[in-house]
Formats: sequence, structure tokens, C-alpha cells
Amino acid sequence: MSEPIKNRYEFIILFDVENGNPNGDPDAGNMPRVDPETGLGLVTDVCLKRKIRSYVETVKGDAIGYRIYVKDGVPLNRSDAEAYAALGITEKTVKDKKKSDPGLDAKIRDWMCTNFFDIRTFGAVMTTFVKAALNCGQVRGPVQLGFARSVEPIVPQEITITRVAITTEADAEKKGTEMGRKYIVPYGLYRCEGYISANLARKTTGFSEEDLELLWQAILNMFENDRSAARGKMAVRELIVFKHDSELGCAPAWKLFETVKVARRNPGDTAPARAYGDYQVTVDEEALPAGVICRRLG
Repeated sequence: MSEPIKNRYEFIILFDVENGNPNGDPDAGNMPRVDPETGLGLVTDVCLKRKIRSYVETVKGDAIGYRIYVKDGVPLNRSDAEAYAALGITEKTVKDKKKSDPGLDAKIRDWMCTNFFDIRTFGAVMTTFVKAALNCGQVRGPVQLGFARSVEPIVPQEITITRVAITTEADAEKKGTEMGRKYIVPYGLYRCEGYISANLARKTTGFSEEDLELLWQAILNMFENDRSAARGKMAVRELIVFKHDSELGCAPAWKLFETVKVARRNPGDTAPARAYGDYQVTVDEEALPAGVICRRLG
């Protein structure tokens, strides 16, 4: 594996949705998530990580070192068991092996980090207790995302639809169509802030420069191979990256985030935004602290 990254990073993802539901809330009939106090739309970090994982799985498949741990249809136990098999241990023998080899826990953890990209990136809790214990440890990943929040309040719309696909034979005798509904956001521009710790990459997971470039690629393309009628038109519009010239960083993250402003292109415009072109994104690079550089990707 390559050497771990040596620089701390912060980044901002700007993405938008048009006539779609970017992240449904199962506790609210799958309507788009909204902050009830401000009306701003929300997209969870878990949702965005899923898109990143799916992209890496699409482009890398089962390539050595780039498998995905949190994967649809694959029990976590199955991947945990692979680590045990690779190191010649079982659930029954692991306790005795740990007595003779105090570093066994670290070996198991390192095997998981080496083989699974998302563990190396986001970390994972790899402890399951079903009949027999499979404990591969707990890893705090160097890459962390916050919730995405829309730049302006959103107004979710409930669209009534009809369908000709009747569910049961009994219903088919009574009617030719059924009613349904779907929620959409006519337009929303979302901002997500993220963090990358070179310190955790060096001490724990080994997250490397190659992993970092793949992460940027995955973020920029995370919606391109994940289309669905429910999500409408979604796109990452810009990825703004702040790179520190040291492992622990040169400035607080909030100072860097505050240099990025997203505002209406025409300040007096009171009509609802309906396109990315309605906004202007600026970065005050003169306000960046010494030792920090900014890259704008997308």
C-alpha cells in the first residue's frame, strides 16, 4: 500500500436537485428531509457516503484494496469472517491466539483497512455478536461528512400520480387505475462540509494519496451512475478543497468554510431559485490563513 496522506484537508460539496427527492425521510412518509425551524432541506451524511461507496464499487469492482464493506446484500459477518480466515483464526480459537499474540487485534484491524476502501476512508464498527463473536475492532475513519443543508428554504411538493398496474386480482375487477403520490423538491442547492484527518490516516487506517484522488473522483461523480426517477436531476456542481501544509492543520475549519459564500446572482431577485445559474459561488482566497491553499474542482 502507498504511504498515508500527510496533509489535513477540509472541503465543501455543492450539489443540486431538480424535480426530485434527494433524501426521503421514512418517518415522514418519505418526504424530503427538512429542518422544521428554518425550512432548509437536509441530506444525511449516510446518504452521501452510500453514493460514494457505490461509485467506488462501480469503478473498482472487487479490485484488491478497494472492496466495499458496507455493501448491499452482503452481511457484515461475512467480511469479518474473511479477516479471521486470512489470519488463520476462528471464533473459537481467537481468545487463545490473543493471549499468545497481544498484537492480534491490530493485525485484524489492519487487514480490514487494507482490503476495504470504505473502512480505510470512513471507518467502521466491525463487532458483531450473533451466536459466535466476530470482532474485527472499531475504526475511526479520517474522512467525515456533515449533513448537507440547502442554501435557501425548500418547499417540498406532493405530486399525485396514477398508474395502470393494479396490485391484486380483486382490485382489477373494480378499477383500471390506482392512485399514488411522490414528493419532489422543484429546485434546491445543497452545501455539505467535510473533513479529512491526516493524523488518523497515519495512525490508524493508512488512507493514502491514491485513496484521496479516488475520493475526489467519487464525490464529483456520485450521482452520475445512481440515477432514479425518485431523485430527479441531481448533480455535483462544485467541490471546493482546502489543503493545509501540515498534518494537524494551520487554521480552524470554520474559518475556511466562512470564506465560501453562496448567494443569489441578482441580490434583488425574490423569485424562487430554479437553476444553479441563479446563484454565484465565491471564495475569498485573500482571507485564507498562511499555509492553506484552495482548489476548486467540478
